[in-house]
Amino acid sequence: MKKYTSYIALLFLVLLLAACGSEDEGELQESSSGEDSGEQETRVVEHEMGETKISGQPEKVVALEFSFVDNLASLGVSPVGIADDNDEERIIEPIREKIEDYTSVGTRKQPSLEVISSLEPDLIIADMQRHKDIYDQLSDIAPTIILPSLAADYDGIIDSFQTVSTAMGMEDKGEEVLADHKEKMEELRSQVPEDENRSVLPAVVADSGYFAHNMESYTGSLLESIGLKNAIQSGDDRYNKINLEQLVEFDPDVMFHMSSGDQTVVTEWENNDLYQDISAVENGEVHEVDRNMWSRFRGLISSEKILEDAVQYLYEGR
Repeated sequence: MKKYTSYIALLFLVLLLAACGSEDEGELQESSSGEDSGEQETRVVEHEMGETKISGQPEKVVALEFSFVDNLASLGVSPVGIADDNDEERIIEPIREKIEDYTSVGTRKQPSLEVISSLEPDLIIADMQRHKDIYDQLSDIAPTIILPSLAADYDGIIDSFQTVSTAMGMEDKGEEVLADHKEKMEELRSQVPEDENRSVLPAVVADSGYFAHNMESYTGSLLESIGLKNAIQSGDDRYNKINLEQLVEFDPDVMFHMSSGDQTVVTEWENNDLYQDISAVENGEVHEVDRNMWSRFRGLISSEKILEDAVQYLYEGR
């Protein structure tokens, strides 16, 4: 009888320990699955229009400006939707190589809310200047952050990249990418002679006018970041439509033209003596550059490519 009682007690103890083990294992599995840590995975991202809560790592992202496509590509992320102005050729080659197929959501000025919604995104990244008026509508579709792009200088683009890294839950990756970018920037800066005193002027040239980018513009500030002084050091607007007489007055030593179309205002000016007297023209330092790269795209990858172009034009063969 005593043996039987001892056997029952031992069996009860074994069953109790097994139950406790199963409970502990269940708790461990629940914790590992993230059900108990959901709050920790939710972060609040500050942006131009306030704060947005984002949970986990977004998998389906829509980018409504090219700089944000650059940001995502730098992080190894392919957006599911891009406002590409209905022209996939506007995606520059270094970015195209890094992203997968995507759905066009229309133009950057007026993206299609219907197409964006159909993609069922879990994050939308939009531009302050272009999209602030539709922020509420975008937020009804998915968590949305509004950042400066069109009106940003180079430093502003860097800040936006860091915010995108946070929104994606990839801050560590972002820090690594940014450190690598800064190293490349230092390398490019080292190729500019300390005694470089030529003034440079990036400009979009179209049949509708000559749009000069001053020292506070994205491209202007980017060139200045490696020691290339912009010809326009003042002005209320970062992008100034100027006439031939004003261009003569600024008299840049180097001009980088982002041409829009074969026939531009410069086509007319080339037969004018005033234009021929500009230092950049006299010295053969007028360079045609890719407008998509130099003007439309703004980000770590495109910044490096722009400066590689500039250094090549200015110093190759010297």
